[in-house]
Amino acid sequence: MAKKESVSNGSPNSVNDLMQTGKNREELKRERFLEIPITKIRDFPDHPYKVKDDENMDLLIDSIKSRGLIQPVLVRSIENGMYEMVSGHRRKRAFELIGIDKIPARVQELTRDEAILSMVDSNLQREEILPSEKAFAYKMRMEALKRQSGRPKKENVSPVGTNLRSDEIMALETGDSRNQIHRFIRLTYLIKPILNLVDEKLIGMRPACEISYFTEEQQKWLYQAIEYNDATPSHDQTLRMRKFAIDGRLSKDVIDTIMDEEKPNQREKSPFRDKRITSVIPKSVPPEKQSDYVIKAIEYYNRYRERMRDKER
Repeated sequence: MAKKESVSNGSPNSVNDLMQTGKNREELKRERFLEIPITKIRDFPDHPYKVKDDENMDLLIDSIKSRGLIQPVLVRSIENGMYEMVSGHRRKRAFELIGIDKIPARVQELTRDEAILSMVDSNLQREEILPSEKAFAYKMRMEALKRQSGRPKKENVSPVGTNLRSDEIMALETGDSRNQIHRFIRLTYLIKPILNLVDEKLIGMRPACEISYFTEEQQKWLYQAIEYNDATPSHDQTLRMRKFAIDGRLSKDVIDTIMDEEKPNQREKSPFRDKRITSVIPKSVPPEKQSDYVIKAIEYYNRYRERMRDKER
């Protein structure tokens, strides 16, 4: 039986039905399916999600080889007959690794902000998302929502919810609280080595947020202290450091002093801070014996120099 279309004097079941109907009609007008050469598809600028040639990529490749591409990638038209990937960077990479030069694609005429919203939404459905990926995705989505809030509303979009703040909208959509969303966005202010520690679950969300308020130089000092102590800061330590930062007194010495505090299960640290020294000491030499090792190495070198001078006489 053919599906009936709503007539003008009919009543939708809900406001959401009306919004969805309008959205679907608009998308259908703008959407077409093509098979596009991969060389004509550019990656999304500042794409926050990592594409790795890992075990999951191998599984995706096996799936494509045996079943084909189940879901076409989503792209948008850009200048000079080129396209920009919105959703499908991993699928595109899989095609490249297989050696297929064209990929099935849904082409939609999207603005930059519409593409950002679609890109973030589609990737947030993934099972595993790194904190750094979610951080930059949330930041991009927040900025896009803020820009869109100043634009005239389209006819088919319901006014319901238009007074909500951007973070309130995102909280409803993602399930994360407004505070948690802002914590994720704070991660984008971390230097890369510290952000990597967050991804590796060596630094928690709350201490990471405190660190994000440090200057780049202060973060570099902290990272050096983390490496030297072979320990990451606790939330209490970062709170104290941030207080020093607010007072304009967070120096390298202050960071070193706080990070030198002993922590449970912390491995004994090297007596040397200089990486030029620690990098040439064999890993097999435990920290408590490194001073002896260096002294013996210097004594041996001095004896070698004396022998060389004797030969030259």
